[in-house]
Amino acid sequence: MNEAAARNVVLVHAFETAGIGRSGWSDADALWASRAAAEVVGAEADTDRFIARRAELAAERLAERDRAVSRTLRAVTWRPWIGWALILIAFALGFATDYIGPAQRVNVLAFPLLALIAWNLVAYAVVAVRAVARLVSSPRRAFGPISGIVARLAHGVNEAAAAVTPDTPLAPFVRDWIRVSAPLTAARVARILHCSAFTFALGAIAALYLRGLAFEFRAGWESTFLGPTEVHRLLSLVLGPASRLSGIPIADPQHLETLQFGVGPGENAAPWLHLYALTIGLFVLLPRSVLGLGNSFLQRRWERALPLSLDDAYFQRLVRTFRGERAAVRVLPYSYQLAPQSALGLKEIATRAFGPKSEVSIAPTVAFGEEDTLPADLLPPAGLALAAPLFNLTATPEAENHGTFVAAVAKAVAPGTPVVALIDEGGFRQRFAGQAGRLEERRHAWRQMLATQNVEPVFVNLGDPDLAAAADALIAVLDRVTRAEEAL
Repeated sequence: MNEAAARNVVLVHAFETAGIGRSGWSDADALWASRAAAEVVGAEADTDRFIARRAELAAERLAERDRAVSRTLRAVTWRPWIGWALILIAFALGFATDYIGPAQRVNVLAFPLLALIAWNLVAYAVVAVRAVARLVSSPRRAFGPISGIVARLAHGVNEAAAAVTPDTPLAPFVRDWIRVSAPLTAARVARILHCSAFTFALGAIAALYLRGLAFEFRAGWESTFLGPTEVHRLLSLVLGPASRLSGIPIADPQHLETLQFGVGPGENAAPWLHLYALTIGLFVLLPRSVLGLGNSFLQRRWERALPLSLDDAYFQRLVRTFRGERAAVRVLPYSYQLAPQSALGLKEIATRAFGPKSEVSIAPTVAFGEEDTLPADLLPPAGLALAAPLFNLTATPEAENHGTFVAAVAKAVAPGTPVVALIDEGGFRQRFAGQAGRLEERRHAWRQMLATQNVEPVFVNLGDPDLAAAADALIAVLDRVTRAEEAL
């Protein structure tokens, strides 16, 4: 999925998971987007194409309704001119900061280009260390101080984040887009920095030669601690590759002795300038070119195919609707008999969360104390979109009973099947009507117990369910479960 398509998908995902009807996006809008996209791409289209086209249509409608959407999309869109401006500024700085020395004297031991070479060697070491770190551990897209500034300038994410209201879907969109686009942003920033380093060095060399046309530079050396022999060794180490490549010899110790500024005026600096310029070419221009081209390749790759996971519950619901596939949901009551009205509420929630072809089956109730030996037919061997242990909020959560049941269900389901606990709080609400504090205390107790099993709860009043809120909560939990599994 290319960059523009992925950006639209992340935007529409933020609006549709923020709560249908509470974000300026309704059930009718979602249905229209799915139907229109299916008509455009055709029934045989692949999943990515359908989701991308649907997001494009939905993003256009959202932008028409709310100017903040279009402003935010523009703000988070990469600004190529920032990169070109930084590259040109680097050239200008390199040209302007070149400094030979007083009275046009070139001290071959304290040549400013030596610092340029050393800085670039340190930069290569940092690049190598980060590359090795990404190979041995999960990759992290943390930017350094300079790269972070470039990313903020050219990506506009800070501007977008400051412009949106925190409680609107645009806030999670900006946050999610930063995460999704991180590989592309890293490649772009690295390319800009390598190209800027290249043009900085090129500017310094250009200034060196242009000034050499108008002034005569004299080369020599001076040192408190080094003699001609030590200076020859040092210069052979630094300028040796350029000397062998160009055929320009490095002065021997005897000749270097005559080049001390305390002894004489030195010699014409042209051969030394050529050696240093070629050394810059070998250790700065050539490596930076290779690194810049490598990141340009990565940038084009991510622009054409940005990695975007489509495995969470939200996308799976869209795909099932597009393909006309069913979603099997298995509800597993524990020490709790469902009323017919509650069973209907469960089916409605599943339909909104998994699509119109969801199928809800309710297993026989597992009695209190029988959680250690689950019936063989309690769960199908595979094919579940969700396994949902169901509890009554009126019960006090006990790890040795309720927790054991959840653990047994999680062990029994097929690998990859999400497990989410449903907590019916209808009876508790009736018994303690108007006591919001007690309701929250009991919810907290259930969250704590389920956290020991790494299972999240969804609280719902099955007797009088808010279907949209319950479905949104279930989708949000399923998304977190999927992301946690991907992180592992």
